[in-house]
Amino acid sequence: METRAIEEMFDFRRLPTDGLILLLFLIYSPVGLCLMFLRVFIGVHVFLVSCALPESLLRRCIVRIMCSMLGMHVKQSNHHSRDRHTKLFICNHVTEFDHNIINLLTPCNTPMLGGSAGFLCWARGYTELDSASGVAGMEESLERYCSMADSVPLLLFPEEETTNGRAGLLKFSSWPFSVTHSIQPVAVRVKRPFLALNTPGSSWVTELLWTFFVPCTVYHVSWLPPVSRQDGESLQEYANKVQEMLACELGLVSTQITKADKAEHVKRKRHIAPQATNTSVRSRSIFTGQNTGADNPGIRRMAEQVQEVLPDVPFSLITRDLVQTNCVDATITNLLEMSDDSTSEAIGGQAFGPFRNSTTVAAAPVPTITKTFCYPQTASKLFGKSPVDRHLSLQERKEALYEFARRRYIEKHGLDREDCP
Repeated sequence: METRAIEEMFDFRRLPTDGLILLLFLIYSPVGLCLMFLRVFIGVHVFLVSCALPESLLRRCIVRIMCSMLGMHVKQSNHHSRDRHTKLFICNHVTEFDHNIINLLTPCNTPMLGGSAGFLCWARGYTELDSASGVAGMEESLERYCSMADSVPLLLFPEEETTNGRAGLLKFSSWPFSVTHSIQPVAVRVKRPFLALNTPGSSWVTELLWTFFVPCTVYHVSWLPPVSRQDGESLQEYANKVQEMLACELGLVSTQITKADKAEHVKRKRHIAPQATNTSVRSRSIFTGQNTGADNPGIRRMAEQVQEVLPDVPFSLITRDLVQTNCVDATITNLLEMSDDSTSEAIGGQAFGPFRNSTTVAAAPVPTITKTFCYPQTASKLFGKSPVDRHLSLQERKEALYEFARRRYIEKHGLDREDCP
């Protein structure tokens, strides 16, 4: 079940797959490009205004209105459940800008747990945190921060990675719940027309430009009642309880898929995609009439060498095999064995009757060599009773074919047998 869920929790395609929606997206694209450039200009002003004004309700209202012009619309529900004394918000993670959206509704700080520090960290709305001492040191720093009376609440994402927000929640890490005894869950729903909310591996700059491109991205924030850790309850049990609460509020499932599982799944998807592409290219070059190496001078030169040894083999077939092997000797071996296999199949078809014929019809057509010249008789008169005897028979036939090809080459070029190896 989790294997199916992990496929549904992430979008690897940015563009829509539905034909009608894709057509509407293409029609909208010129408008989206103009809107994106206009919003980049407006976004610079939003950044300057947010830097110039001090933290206050007026600043949040002005920035929220300007963010609506950028296409980031914010709604909230159950705001009366917001606890003014809670020092830690726990939220699901959907986009790279979730912390900015919640910061428009109430002051909060989100520590930068990974990525660039310094100006870029501050410009993106994160709080820089010294995590050089590891998770234990980070937890201690966050506990000290929450213990200060005048500190604004912390906002943490225990999923530690984004999802598409449609299927389920990643397993919550337990360390954020060790910071304070009481937390307040915050549920975020995000909707956007045409495009996926995020794709694995995409940078925050790319996500921001796509946000400016689409007509709007709607964020709906729901405040859940505060939750406290019970006596005798472990941190992971506490985390699982909050995860279930958020999943029920969002109408999603609570999974055991972790951040590491997502990274492994993304790595596997990226490895399989190029492999499938290479396989399809090889299949087309072998099973269709496409001559992928005809324009390559090196392939063409090797094909001419092979054709000197096997002049009656079609040039296109030689070229297709050289594309795969890139070796004259290997191609000669493959073509000789292919000819020998076609001879054996012709004999076997008579021996096995209808069953052999039905198998041949069901199989995909494989190019074979048309025998327009006389090969030496290499078929064994007796079928070996043991694998060793059959292997020796195959080796004898291959040596006879090699000798036949060598003899034809010597006769064509008028060479002496003593001069040839």
